[in-house]
Amino acid sequence: MHAQAPSPIESTRDAAPDDARPVSRLAQASREALAEGGELARNIPSFASRPAQQDLAAAVAEAVDHRGTLLAEAGTGTGKTFAYLVPALLSGKKTIVSTGTRALQDQLYHRDLPRVRDALGVGLKTALLKGRANYLCHYRMRQAQGEPKFTSREMAAQFQRIVAWSGRTRMGDLAELDALPDDSPLLPMVTSTAENCLGSECPFFNDCFVVQARQRAQAADLVVVNHHLLLADLALKQEGFGEILPGAQAFVVDEAHQLPELAAQFFGEALSARPLVELARDALTECRQVPSALAAVQDPARGLEQSVRALRAAMDELPVRGTRRRAAEEPTVEQAFDGLEDALRAFHAAVLPFASASPGFDACAARAVEFEGRLKRWRDDSTHSQDEDEFAEDFAEVDSQEASADDVGAGAKKKPKDDGSVLWYELTARGFRLSRTPLDVAGPLAQHRARSQAAWIFTSATLAVGGRFEHFAIKLGLYLKGEDPPHTLLVPSPFDWETQALCYMPRGLPDPTVRNYNESMVEKIRPVLEASGGRAFVLFASHRALREAAELLKDGPWPLFVQGEAPRPVLLDRFRASGNGVLLGAASFREGVDVAGDALSVVVIDKLPFAAPDDPVFEARLDAIRRNGGNPFRDEQLPQAVIALKQGAGRLIRNESDRGVLVLCDPRLTSKTYGSVFLNSLPPLPKTRHVEDVGAFFATETAATPLESTP
Repeated sequence: MHAQAPSPIESTRDAAPDDARPVSRLAQASREALAEGGELARNIPSFASRPAQQDLAAAVAEAVDHRGTLLAEAGTGTGKTFAYLVPALLSGKKTIVSTGTRALQDQLYHRDLPRVRDALGVGLKTALLKGRANYLCHYRMRQAQGEPKFTSREMAAQFQRIVAWSGRTRMGDLAELDALPDDSPLLPMVTSTAENCLGSECPFFNDCFVVQARQRAQAADLVVVNHHLLLADLALKQEGFGEILPGAQAFVVDEAHQLPELAAQFFGEALSARPLVELARDALTECRQVPSALAAVQDPARGLEQSVRALRAAMDELPVRGTRRRAAEEPTVEQAFDGLEDALRAFHAAVLPFASASPGFDACAARAVEFEGRLKRWRDDSTHSQDEDEFAEDFAEVDSQEASADDVGAGAKKKPKDDGSVLWYELTARGFRLSRTPLDVAGPLAQHRARSQAAWIFTSATLAVGGRFEHFAIKLGLYLKGEDPPHTLLVPSPFDWETQALCYMPRGLPDPTVRNYNESMVEKIRPVLEASGGRAFVLFASHRALREAAELLKDGPWPLFVQGEAPRPVLLDRFRASGNGVLLGAASFREGVDVAGDALSVVVIDKLPFAAPDDPVFEARLDAIRRNGGNPFRDEQLPQAVIALKQGAGRLIRNESDRGVLVLCDPRLTSKTYGSVFLNSLPPLPKTRHVEDVGAFFATETAATPLESTP
């Protein structure tokens, strides 16, 4: 049986002496719920009371109680999910919890939230809300039926399974279909976008799963979303619940370190090949509803699709990523852009006469106007991007700059804002994406935060650089004139680092820029892999280095798993099942990967993860910092790399019983002054330069005397 349901805590404070900060009743109740003998300990098997978790919960409660802002770094093992759910549920206030991915969103809603809610005995309504691309669209599914769009029997059979499932699902969430991969070509055929949704004119509006999900969220006390959905609606992209935001009294942003980069996408604008092709094909499908339209629409629709293919072919001579300025240097690319503009205008002229006859044609006409506008804006706007040669010089500064943790914090506070954007493109195997990305999202985020008049809690295992939060706070617009600075809290992991882990920094490695660095690095880690019996992640700063290392390690005694050989979830399952595998991965394996237990006992990081010099947005951001009087290395490159290193290192120890060795190969950690910023940002692992200490670590099941740090 559960304990008697406590009442939601009122937003009042208990009296306190003048020399002590008053403690809110919500904070006290949250501590008690998480304490030894509290509601969670009594009602959740294996729950263990953790003082650090209680501290975090109390800080969250204070922010919720007074609609304040909190930045909290909570190390792995703190139990931050329970720490923010308890005060959110006890407060009784309308709360939106945002997570980094849909997988984490499902885990939070289906596993963690019910356990905490039931343990507290709080009968608040909760809801799960995703973006519209996650929900079945009845209209588009019906339109796709009978169309010759299926490229294989397997694809046709999968579509029929979706049709059968559509008749029995209550929520319409495509995550219920385990066999449907995230990149299935069927998804755009059975889901809607903000552009092609017919809204209230849709004949299936009363049965719309997106509308129903929004209604459940409006009625709920706590709504679980993901960052993509949260940011899309803040940016007025019509993704899901814009009407819910004004009523929220608290926002909890988990995995908050991802927010600034994601926000840049959503406060910008993009046009890609797939929506253009879908527009042409949707118009042809609509001709079934208005047969007289086919003669007028068919050629312009095919012309639009052909112009998209022609543009992609013309861009083949360009680098995979580049600025608008770089694309303009190719006359054939500019001619292909002209052709796409002409095709959009001709398409719009063809479908417009039928807009009154069909809601679908009406939507097609509106989409054509919108896409033509995006293309014109991308072509006509100016960009602040610097020359590639100039950026290459900046990146070389990584090896010459000297910066301390104090420098990083001071530089962040002095860095002026820049309101410019960068125009850039990216090519995929068969498509392209044209993007306008703002260089600074602090202003828009601050405006939305102020407008909400709600509590905002930002938490992650990696927010601080050298124990300071300025870099992240500046990016979120949390240092504004006339506003109180945000409260901050640094909660270290509760693990026994002295006995559970060891940090090994090999001696004798060459500079990371020399040609034979990868070969030397692999030779240095072989003895580690022999001592551990495999059971390792080796994380690389580039895919080129990853491929070279895969060739060097392919004849080793351990099963080798290489990123790109299989989807990430499949690769991880195979790695876990092997028991002694070695997995080679790049940036995507630095976070969101959880392998607890003996299967993972070594994490190797080949180089300090400074961002690659081929990202036009990063390039332009550094240029803007320089133009505004800042230092690109100190204010952006270094703190970003520190956060990325912390993410990678965080894969090693996931619970109180894990043991493992972190291998940091980059010699700049000891040869450059800025190396101390990286090392001081990591947990307090014992450090060694001797590989024999690694062998001794793995030779014992229980830790010996803590190893002293050696020079």
